[in-house]
Amino acid sequence: MTDFTPIDIQTWPRGEMFCYFSQMAPTGYSLTVDIDITHLLQTVKSRDIKFFPAYLWLITKNLNRQIEFKVAVKDGQLGYYDRLTPLYAHFHNDDKTFSLMWTEYSDDFKIFYNAYLENQKNYGNNHGVLAQKHTVPPPNAYTVSAIPWVEFKSFAVHSYENKPYYFPSVEAGKYFEQAGKMLMPLSLTCHHATTDGWHIDLFLKDLQDDMNNFEKYI
Repeated sequence: MTDFTPIDIQTWPRGEMFCYFSQMAPTGYSLTVDIDITHLLQTVKSRDIKFFPAYLWLITKNLNRQIEFKVAVKDGQLGYYDRLTPLYAHFHNDDKTFSLMWTEYSDDFKIFYNAYLENQKNYGNNHGVLAQKHTVPPPNAYTVSAIPWVEFKSFAVHSYENKPYYFPSVEAGKYFEQAGKMLMPLSLTCHHATTDGWHIDLFLKDLQDDMNNFEKYI
């Protein structure tokens, strides 16, 4: 069960900033960085672990460290969930389409990893928008995916639906070698009402540290 904590806009430290960037000047932003995945790749290969679920877990783990990434509106009330759950694209090799799939986040990587593998087994062959038929993504699901065929320098997600949505969107690109390191393009699209550059900087530093020490989680 995911908890939702209401936010009092009058006492929230960024309350005025939220109102400004959500109502007076609605603003979002995207940025792309190259993140070092050298050690992470070595670790998952040596342990025979799939890279993509490790990537999903690491991104989600570090987004969950900061309240600002988990802000949402539920039943007309602004607040934040205690954790986010990844909603990601599952690619179908047979017809080159994809379906959306989600795996409930757990602080225990092994639990998350096994749940991911179980989802692939049960729903991986289901085509259509949602792989998990007859259900909908949970309200705390955020978009995170990858374009493993493209080594991009910039990536931005544009929504054409006018509704309050404050979760970040994360996209990874094709990784490449540079100066003896394996680097991966990583794009984040955020709403300025909830997150600033400082939050992104903290997220990226914590993410890099976890990637450099991933073995302690497995």
